[in-house]
Amino acid sequence: MQSFVNGLGEKPYRAKQLLQWLYRHGVTDFDAMTDLSKASRAKLKSAACVDLPEIQFDRTASDGTRKWLFRLADGNSIETVFIPEGARGTLCVSSQVGCALDCSFCATARQGFNRNLTSDEIIAQVWLANSLLADAAGSDDPKDSADQTTAAPSRNRVTNVVMMGMGEPLLNLKALIPALDIMLDDLCFGLSKRKVTVSTSGVIPAMDKLYAEIDCSLAVSLHAPNDELRNELVPINIKYPIADLMAACRRYIDGDRKKHVFFEYVLLAGVNDQPQHARELIALLKDMPAKVNLIPFNPFPASGYTRSDEVAINRFWKILTNAGVLTLRRATRGDDIDAACGQLAGDIEDRSRRHRKFSEPRFGETTDRPAAIPIEFIR
Repeated sequence: MQSFVNGLGEKPYRAKQLLQWLYRHGVTDFDAMTDLSKASRAKLKSAACVDLPEIQFDRTASDGTRKWLFRLADGNSIETVFIPEGARGTLCVSSQVGCALDCSFCATARQGFNRNLTSDEIIAQVWLANSLLADAAGSDDPKDSADQTTAAPSRNRVTNVVMMGMGEPLLNLKALIPALDIMLDDLCFGLSKRKVTVSTSGVIPAMDKLYAEIDCSLAVSLHAPNDELRNELVPINIKYPIADLMAACRRYIDGDRKKHVFFEYVLLAGVNDQPQHARELIALLKDMPAKVNLIPFNPFPASGYTRSDEVAINRFWKILTNAGVLTLRRATRGDDIDAACGQLAGDIEDRSRRHRKFSEPRFGETTDRPAAIPIEFIR
């Protein structure tokens, strides 16, 4: 941003002002940036605009969960979900158009893979969510919502971000890290590093790189306690088996007892929800600071799976809890608008040929489109 304003002949401090107007106040009209001189505003209007995805639909579930479909410049679409709960408002953000990892219980995987999102397309989901939530709250000025320091109803603002939408975030690390920087930076969204979580199916080289470059929470989509079963449910396990994955998780927390790895575990009736699976999971997580999220399977057409019943879920939870494993039962949210975990499908053209042969995207693969400033400035 400093390079951008320098190119306009402006002082470096204009970068700070622009970042605050764009992200903290949600203002995209340069004329509304009142602490910039008229001459500075004129330069901005002649040199740049703020480009945002189009809102294709905006739906709210009976439980308050809200889902948006955003249309990108190339015609592809992605889904973003907001989950209000008390004073917490969690935004589930997409990182790719579709997904190539072929997890057998996930609707996004069935849609195939098109491309990685750019940094601006990732961060625009957070920007649009904050703006739309502020509008719904009846605020005349978006900064009224962005500047709140006391707890407010979560339906009005994003307090937490989870990179658990469409795609595998760590196969798009080059675009992900700049977007995370914007989420965490005090001049921008200013989210706590403990309130920004990146989820992965287990891309180990990228886990190590993420640890080296940015401090945020880590979630691992585990779903099975042994290699044989996980190979079937999460095929990337064939390349990065569980023993290597657990070692990478330990490197990520690096002996910091204040850190935890969140392990996501979708319960599939008769597949991975039996007592022996729970006991294997206990052994797997021994001596690791971990939290397990048990997720009821969210059905989609022709999935081939059914949701575990309450008896099986309670039994699984009790076995883990009695063994001292911190275990949470995640409530199903937004399933009446297909916004629940594993149901995001978007509206994409499958270019992956994944229905013919599983093919993992290349690590660090990006599109040709430059990702300069998130919420991209276009000269």
